[in-house]
Amino acid sequence: MLAKLFKLATEPNVTPRYNIAPTQDVAAVRLSADGSERVLDTLRWGLIPSWANDPAIGARLINARCETVAEKPPFKEAFQIRRCLTPADGFYEWRKPPGKKTTAKKQPMFIRRKDDAPLVLAGLWELWRGPGADLVESCTILTTAANALVQPIHDRMPVIIDPNHIDLWLDASGQIPERLTQLFKPYYPDQLTAYPVSTLVNSPKNDDPHCLEPIPTQID
Repeated sequence: MLAKLFKLATEPNVTPRYNIAPTQDVAAVRLSADGSERVLDTLRWGLIPSWANDPAIGARLINARCETVAEKPPFKEAFQIRRCLTPADGFYEWRKPPGKKTTAKKQPMFIRRKDDAPLVLAGLWELWRGPGADLVESCTILTTAANALVQPIHDRMPVIIDPNHIDLWLDASGQIPERLTQLFKPYYPDQLTAYPVSTLVNSPKNDDPHCLEPIPTQID
């Protein structure tokens, strides 16, 4: 499925993940080093700028706001020439229980497509070389304003690329920024669904199918 969706030469062998935390590896589709084909690699989630002195900065750069991605120093060069896409079955967000005190625990929600097709999340990647010649390839996921479905849960959501625009996002031939920023609109709310899941997802130690199981909690 992924090979067809992203026009990869072969179907990638991806280990299923159910609860990926920042600084862990995520799957990402990008152009090969020579630009001749698309490849699916694993990148560290949390972008480390090439000029960074400490890779710990990546933990603070797991997301990039689409409104400023073309201007912010950690992202602007990658936005021009190092764009990638992360396939995902869905994403988690945490909703504050309505009418509850601020100390009440937030309810984790899982958001996915109604047809169970993969989401295609817009991202950027970067290569960082440490003082010991260690190489770290990392990425960030772009966010935009929440759509009508996600807004009651969180005010932001990932930039989800329509499959028809995959070619445009990955093209490194020098895109006009305005063409790319047109892709930053919140994804169609009628194509997504959200449901509550267990607080198992609150710990990155839990990474199994139970994380995705719906629980009988009212979301309205």
